[in-house]
Amino acid sequence: MNRVSFLIDGFNLYHSVKDAQIDMNGTTTKWLNIRELCQSYLHHFGRNAQLGEIYYFSALAEHLEATKPDVTARHRIFLRCLRETEININLNRFKKKEYHCPHCHKRVIRHEEKETDVAMATMVLGLFLEDRCDTVVLVTGDTDLIPAVKISNHLFPDRKIVFAFPYKRKNKELMQLCPGSFTINKKQYVNHQFPNPFRTKNGKEIAKPLSW
Repeated sequence: MNRVSFLIDGFNLYHSVKDAQIDMNGTTTKWLNIRELCQSYLHHFGRNAQLGEIYYFSALAEHLEATKPDVTARHRIFLRCLRETEININLNRFKKKEYHCPHCHKRVIRHEEKETDVAMATMVLGLFLEDRCDTVVLVTGDTDLIPAVKISNHLFPDRKIVFAFPYKRKNKELMQLCPGSFTINKKQYVNHQFPNPFRTKNGKEIAKPLSW
């Protein structure tokens, strides 16, 4: 048996889904059933592949709630659906950072997502150390995970790490590091959408946000 766990870089995937929606002339992609999407790629890992744990890493943009409360509201709705489909949610944070603009010479405040890469890297090592899976699939195109992949390959040569690049996020360096990596087809986003409304185990209905 090949236990396959998926680690999802939430923002990397989200921006890919947005690109796919634009490229497909507005076809709905954001109401994504991530569990079904992962399940659809199990055939890449052989007949004995079994879907293991799925982890979704992201952060709530709470700094926008005063001006754009709908952003976090939509995100929270989506997280409810993910939890109902037994996906493990790992929320990190946005950190305020001050920049000096070289053009206008003014102080600019920005917010950057923090800790997601470290959280994903730690999870890879934890899954292997605790013998909870045989293959880890990193759903991202972020090269910040390279050091974690290299040390994992060294410490656990009998385990496997591959990347599932979100649409338009393919990276040659990561592909060379992890042979067997693949790109998610934009049509798979369309094929694996939650029903609208989504019905929870308790029978409650969750409607897809209107702007999605």
